[in-house]
Amino acid sequence: MKLTKVLSMVAIASLGMSSVSMAEEITLSEAQMKDANQVYFDRCAGCHGMLRKGALGPTLEAKEMKTRGTEFLKTIIHEGTPGGMPDWGKSGELTEAQTELMAKYIQVEAQTPPEKSIADMKKSHKVLIPVKDRPKKPEAGAENWKDYFSVILRDVGQIAIIDGKTKEIKSVVPSGFATHITRTGASGRYMYVIGRDGKASMIDMWMKEPKNVAEIQVCNDARAIDTSKHKDYLDKYAVVGCYWPPSIVTLEADTLDPLKIVSTGSYTYDTNEYTREARVAAIIASHDKPEWIINIKETGQVWLYDYSNVKNPKVTMVEAERFLHDGGWDLSKRYFMTAANARDMISVIDTKEGKLVANIPSQGNKPHPGRGANVDHPTYGPLWASGHIGSNDIIFIGTDPKKHPKNAWKVVKKIQLPGEGGGNLFVKGHPNSPYILADRPVNPDRKLQTSFYAIDKNKLEVVKTIEIPEKYLPTVKVGDKTIESRGPVHFEFNADGTEVWTSIWGNKEVATAILVYDAKTLELKSVIEDPRLKTPTGKFNVTNTMKDVY
Repeated sequence: MKLTKVLSMVAIASLGMSSVSMAEEITLSEAQMKDANQVYFDRCAGCHGMLRKGALGPTLEAKEMKTRGTEFLKTIIHEGTPGGMPDWGKSGELTEAQTELMAKYIQVEAQTPPEKSIADMKKSHKVLIPVKDRPKKPEAGAENWKDYFSVILRDVGQIAIIDGKTKEIKSVVPSGFATHITRTGASGRYMYVIGRDGKASMIDMWMKEPKNVAEIQVCNDARAIDTSKHKDYLDKYAVVGCYWPPSIVTLEADTLDPLKIVSTGSYTYDTNEYTREARVAAIIASHDKPEWIINIKETGQVWLYDYSNVKNPKVTMVEAERFLHDGGWDLSKRYFMTAANARDMISVIDTKEGKLVANIPSQGNKPHPGRGANVDHPTYGPLWASGHIGSNDIIFIGTDPKKHPKNAWKVVKKIQLPGEGGGNLFVKGHPNSPYILADRPVNPDRKLQTSFYAIDKNKLEVVKTIEIPEKYLPTVKVGDKTIESRGPVHFEFNADGTEVWTSIWGNKEVATAILVYDAKTLELKSVIEDPRLKTPTGKFNVTNTMKDVY
């Protein structure tokens, strides 16, 4: 079906008009429900919610979906939308049978997933290598550990540890399903990993062959992990933010032993309606206070979580905006800049004063910054940048109210990536690079999807479009479909900012490359290829992650 027809059907649906004359009766077997639950968890829950009430994506509650009908829903699931929903069927990530199953599944009532206690967590807790048996200093062969990269191999549930200097794969380590992020401890020694299945693990970078030293499944669905970075608590605690059960779990940093659960089920800041599904979307660690800054997605609150008394934590609830997603520090590391992407807002939290500074219209559709990117601009002063999933807008917000008050807390510059539509997931910079880089892996246009874009930090303009050579975009046959690699996704610089890495996001049936570019000339310097590199996505350099450099 042509995209224009899909769009017209979406428009009809958005007006509340039924796309079928009458609701069909849907019945699924126990086996079908089990399969559909897993696919929904894997592909849909992050944007639409475990209970299907919607957040970044719209509601998928059964009553509403029955008015759409199976054929309409199959088309949307197969084709995706220009607003940022991937083309799950067209891309081959869902089979034709799975696409039809999911179209039917969302027309039956959602099941409530189980809760989880500390006793439940401890059943999965393993200290694989006791602290006393771990290296006392970096082992021979691990001299470059502060320039190691952790590379998420998303769909195969693994993490590749790659030496940023030699480009050697030091190890491939098992992780939870579809790892969302990795974060270092304050010293950088351990890389903490969180899978979307709630499995947390920690990799020891001092080992000649880095491997997991502890693991635990703290929840059924998760997105966020971080550590204590205040000087009095360096490497003392780790924290996981859960989607389900919606909660904050504090762990011992060296063993992942669970210490405290705090439920995040609460009342929305604006309408004061209770929601059990108040998920933790992002966590960032303060360097100046014993606090974690925690986004509670559905309630629109940013929690400033004081962990100095871990058994009796203090929480300051800052009202921001719904639905909170991801974000990062400004250049001063005082202000937390975070996207409320369903409301097209950027919320600014002053972590020193513990208050909301501003809700800034993002001037685009569905901001999705990752951590964002920082620029010290010669005219505007310090800026923080974000892209958008649903539009081609890149925005720059002033973040210095003292020296540049006229530019503070407003979009001082908005530029457009070439072509139509959104699809941007990440922007990234480094103090030693003249560019902010932007990807576009979920844009439906093949040429736009397989390119990335360099924004000059001084001009604040797109000055280069880098097209990925076809030889690095392998195709694979899955059933009767030929599946193409999506293209480049996510950027990370090496420790000194002289190189920038991007992954080719492919299908798990075929390995894809990591491309390494010169950070100043953007010439391709090297290509990391290995049969183990399947679905490489996010990359996190030890030094940059430890110091929050972006």
